[in-house]
Amino acid sequence: MPIGKRSNRRLMNQINVVPYIDVMLVLLVIFMITAPLVNPGQVELPSVGKTSNPPVAPLEVSVHTDQTLWLRDRAAGGDERKVSRTELIAAIRQKQAKNAEQAVVIAADKDVRYEAVLDVMDMLQQNQVRKVGLLAKPRSQ
Repeated sequence: MPIGKRSNRRLMNQINVVPYIDVMLVLLVIFMITAPLVNPGQVELPSVGKTSNPPVAPLEVSVHTDQTLWLRDRAAGGDERKVSRTELIAAIRQKQAKNAEQAVVIAADKDVRYEAVLDVMDMLQQNQVRKVGLLAKPRSQ
């Protein structure tokens, strides 16, 4: 008695992508038809009565190679003057009395020791200067 005939089925190692292409084309047609019908939304921005005060120009403390400190107040004219550490703290406190958020930036010559810059930063932070930054020149390309 013959045993049932087996069907010659082979494994299919390819994906039939035709149905996927059909679906994508239908979606493309739908989007092409509906896109011109959609009105772009307009954003209604809130209005304010008065803008905030413009930021105050920071005080610039320069550390030269001979460890001297120079102070430049760009808001008051921009002249650089040599100061001692106590004069520096007094000038910054005077500015902070007018504006508590007065920023200070440190500009150091590239040959100045890193420790000298850290000493100035530490001195400023010990005297409650909250905004201390470093000033750098961008590289020319």
